[in-house]
Amino acid sequence: MSTGVIIALIVIVAVVLVVAAVLALRARGPQHGGSLKRRFGPEYDLAVARHDGDTKAAERELAERVRRHGSLHTRPLEPAERERFEARWTAAQERFVDSPREAVGEADRLIAELAGARGFPGGEQYEEQLTALSVHHAHHVEGYRRVHRVTHSRVDDARDGGADTEHMRESMVEARALFEALMRPSRHEGGDRQRAGTEADRSAPAARESHTLSFGKRRPKES
Repeated sequence: MSTGVIIALIVIVAVVLVVAAVLALRARGPQHGGSLKRRFGPEYDLAVARHDGDTKAAERELAERVRRHGSLHTRPLEPAERERFEARWTAAQERFVDSPREAVGEADRLIAELAGARGFPGGEQYEEQLTALSVHHAHHVEGYRRVHRVTHSRVDDARDGGADTEHMRESMVEARALFEALMRPSRHEGGDRQRAGTEADRSAPAARESHTLSFGKRRPKES
């Protein structure tokens, strides 16, 4: 076989390999975007809207979130810590009836502290903390965003109207989903804590549904 034929074969093989690589990259593009959409759910749609419909830009942002925070391993809570957080959340809910804005503010602070205790960026870095939470709790993070927005919105001198109070109630209910997710043991904690978390997962939907219907409503006075 002549040298010219050998060179031609090498060139052909190189071209085939380049074309195959390009086709593979193109094939991976939609799958990558699809996996991001499945992982981030509502956060994916928010990112696309924030980038004015540019899905590629949104996917680059979400991929960067995963790169920065995807390997984060949460720290387990000590039993005493868990009890304190649960007690504070219960107190915030009870306070809502008479002081809804204060209760929402406490929920905002509580989630920030709980996320920090679990190993996420601290609450003083709200945007970074929210970004990290969106990677691991994408379907619940909107509740935190809502209570934070209410907490830091302008407060008028006039008392909150019924519609505003209802909005705050809804934000508290939604934020509770993230609170519960952060309270549950992670997979890598294992053992009895993991089994306890599984039981909590099974009972949480019914408990949350019941709580959603009654939370923030004044109970009738006993006669």
